[in-house]
Amino acid sequence: MKILIVDDSKLSRLTILKRMPAAIKDSADIFQGENGVEAINLYKEHCPDIVFLDLTMPEMDGFEALAHIRDFDKNCRVHIVTADIQAKSQEKVMALGAVAVEPKPISEGRLAEIFATLPGAGS
Repeated sequence: MKILIVDDSKLSRLTILKRMPAAIKDSADIFQGENGVEAINLYKEHCPDIVFLDLTMPEMDGFEALAHIRDFDKNCRVHIVTADIQAKSQEKVMALGAVAVEPKPISEGRLAEIFATLPGAGS
């Protein structure tokens, strides 16, 4: 399994990693980026099975990055992980094709639920 985590906050990226189920973390290829430009480039290079994407980042925000990723791969599985709880922001990312909007910090239990829905999550 390939996982992409994109957030300008190193602490936020580490929190996702720390809370990820051990079996997934130990067997996955995990890639990290700090902004939307890196998100697009890493997605195109590695074609991850799942993406955890922040919205508020420098250079290119998560909204624009999600749109580009969806243009590249209509079947992408992008979970927005954000502190932005505005209904308009959530509606916008869902319209852009996000799988879900997850509040920061994402819980260990929620990460387990997300990974349980992925094909091949046990491999």
